[in-house]
Amino acid sequence: MASSSSSPEKRKEKANGKPSEAVAKHKVKKEALGWIEWFMGWFYLAYEMLFQRIVASNLQNPMPLPPINDLTFVVTGSTSGIGKEIARQLAEAGGHVVMAVRNPKAANDLIKKWQEDWSGRGLPLNIEVMELDLLSLNSVVRFAEAWNARSGPLHALINNAGIFSIGEPQKFSKDGYEEHMQVNHLAPALLSVLLLPSLIRSSPSRIVNVNSIMHNLGFVDPEDMNITSGKRKFTSMVGYSNSKLAQIMFSSILNKRLPTEAGINVVCVSPGIVHTNVARDLPKIVQAAYHLIPYFIFSPEEGSRSTLFAATDPQLVDYCESLKAEDWPVCAFINHDCRPANPSEEAHNVETAYNVWEKTLELVGLPSDAVERLIEGGEVECKYGSSQ
Repeated sequence: MASSSSSPEKRKEKANGKPSEAVAKHKVKKEALGWIEWFMGWFYLAYEMLFQRIVASNLQNPMPLPPINDLTFVVTGSTSGIGKEIARQLAEAGGHVVMAVRNPKAANDLIKKWQEDWSGRGLPLNIEVMELDLLSLNSVVRFAEAWNARSGPLHALINNAGIFSIGEPQKFSKDGYEEHMQVNHLAPALLSVLLLPSLIRSSPSRIVNVNSIMHNLGFVDPEDMNITSGKRKFTSMVGYSNSKLAQIMFSSILNKRLPTEAGINVVCVSPGIVHTNVARDLPKIVQAAYHLIPYFIFSPEEGSRSTLFAATDPQLVDYCESLKAEDWPVCAFINHDCRPANPSEEAHNVETAYNVWEKTLELVGLPSDAVERLIEGGEVECKYGSSQ
């Protein structure tokens, strides 16, 4: 585990510090996306829907994986869609997979079926189930406590679980947060920070966040992350795209906060536009296109490729470290074709990203210097659970 001799005061100063250059560039508070950014966001979405299969035609399906024997992966939301494919393929490739899910019975039923299908092809799949409900921050803390107590390895945390409920009214979790923001951003952020001790112990390790092309339509006001101020009208499209942008911003600052010697890299990935249960919640016009052009939409197996690549490719470490060395404003972002890509212009807003970072830690009940303390081997207290 990495150690440091910095004092608590210096550590706190570092945790709260913002690059003065970035602040100077963004003196005027931005209230929304500009119309060009908004137009380009929709353009990228339409382009991906129509051409993603052509762009990713170089990829094999299923994705061949490098040797991952003795590597441990935690995969959230792994009972359906992309997550189910990620968990199955990692297990079949020899990895130790932990399905972190809200419905353990559904996960155990899947494992039983996978073991039967795999019978005779090799050793039994090394896969297990742990309960995790991202709509409860207490559940997130309990999961992290249970995992860290094992003192076992964790080579990749794959934050795959997410919700997208277009057409439904605004809903809030029992923790008081808008559901898209909690499930897609706040809970994975809390989980990522609390599992740092296990990730450091197993370095080189990775945090892989399954993101979306729709972050291009997002705009995050750190003082209105619940979208309740009345400045903006809530729609589930707004809730979803904002949560995905917040995830990139938080991931970028987390990546900066982690020293190279900690051996942890943070990556966001776009799976492409994938045929999952989300389709039923899309706007009518998009839903019509979705069903008219099934050839262009990825299957869950195809949609899992970029995440599997980000979680296992050995060369990705060098790419992530080169971005950190250059002080690139955003973390590594891997497109659906498994090539590096650049997230939206708004994702590069460093001042907003730092504000999102600070507000996120506040909302999930962690101190501003939580990452620094954990890197040094210390403990942090979270208001949603006992001491970590």
